Amino acid sequence: MTIDVVLPCLNEETALPWILDRMPPGYRAIVADNGSTDGSARVAAELGARVVSEPRRGFGAACHAGLLAATADIVCFMDADASLDPQQLPEVVASVLAGEADLVLGRRIPRAGAAWPAHARLGNAVLARNLRRRTGAPLHDLGPMRACSRAELIALGLTDRRFGYPLEMVLRAAQAGWRIAEVEVDYLPRSGRSKVTGTVRGTMRAVADMRRVMNATRKPGSLPPAAGRVSGRRAGS
Repeated sequence: MTIDVVLPCLNEETALPWILDRMPPGYRAIVADNGSTDGSARVAAELGARVVSEPRRGFGAACHAGLLAATADIVCFMDADASLDPQQLPEVVASVLAGEADLVLGRRIPRAGAAWPAHARLGNAVLARNLRRRTGAPLHDLGPMRACSRAELIALGLTDRRFGYPLEMVLRAAQAGWRIAEVEVDYLPRSGRSKVTGTVRGTMRAVADMRRVMNATRKPGSLPPAAGRVSGRRAGS
């Protein structure tokens, strides 16, 4: 069975060789290049990845371009900065394949040297708490490594094309009655500086985008009751 892996990419030339070399058998990399000015697209193509160009800047724009280019029944997403190990993708996919969950997120567990500033970790914890309250989903991290059905995700009609895309995915999935779960994955030292938490501007843009998505989906009665809808079991446990 082939599983597509979308890698939104902006100037990740140094990280891509490690990532693509560790892609498990049966997992097909789709590098969604978001206007890189280094050799990211060339490196990805030379290493056998499918390269999709998305010139419109925005993390969500790159993710969605990769999603639309995918053809496998199951699609995964993960960052292309070497902070996540592709070898752990099967653990994230397991519950989806088993029919036990509809969307599985990787809960990041920092390892030695991982660059996760205190302000980013606190913001992520607050966001996860708000998600648990709003959706009933047992999430502790808005993890960028995730897996779900390609066709069902497209049907959700996600509209954000910036940093709010991962959050909108979870909120719309909950509204649609998806069973949402998480599994622990390693969070490793990334290659280069984070485009979100690595700069004040990036952090502020991400916060603004996510606040906008939260407000857009905050409708009384828009989320169904959590009972019988959300799986709290960790994938692979």
